[in-house]
Amino acid sequence: MSDLDESGSNIRPLIRSERPFDKGADSNPKSSAEMRSVSLTRASAPSVVSFNRSELGEILRLYGRKVAAGEWRDYALDFMPQRAVFSIYRRASEAPLYRIEKDPANARKQGAYSVIATTGLILRRGHDLARVISVLDKAVRLVKP
Repeated sequence: MSDLDESGSNIRPLIRSERPFDKGADSNPKSSAEMRSVSLTRASAPSVVSFNRSELGEILRLYGRKVAAGEWRDYALDFMPQRAVFSIYRRASEAPLYRIEKDPANARKQGAYSVIATTGLILRRGHDLARVISVLDKAVRLVKP
C-alpha cells in the first residue's frame, strides 16, 4: 500500500493497528470518553493577578510625568499568582525606588493597592488606586526661611 493518497500527498488516515498505543494485547487503548475526561481534568496554567487597563493607565500617567521631570527612568511589571507589582526605578541597576502592588487577598481588609518604598515601608494602602498613588505625586514646594 502506498503512502500517497489520491491527491498525491503523504497524508493518509491511521489504521487502528498502526496506532502507537496498540503495541500488544496487554495495552488497551482508552475510549474516547476516557480521553475527553482526562483532557478536561488537566490542571490549567495557574491564574495570575494583573493590573487591568484603567489601573495601568493611571500608573503610567504618573510614571510619564515623573519621567518627564527626570525623577524616574525605568519600570518593571511582575504578575504573580498572589499579587501584581509595578516597580519604579531611578536607574535600571538599582533596587526599585517604589513598588505599587495589587494584592486581592487584602482587598476586603486594608485595600488591594499599596505603595511600598525601597526600605519596605508601606507609604499608603487603600481601596482606590488613584488615592494610593497620589502619595508619589506630591508637588515639590519651596520652603521659605
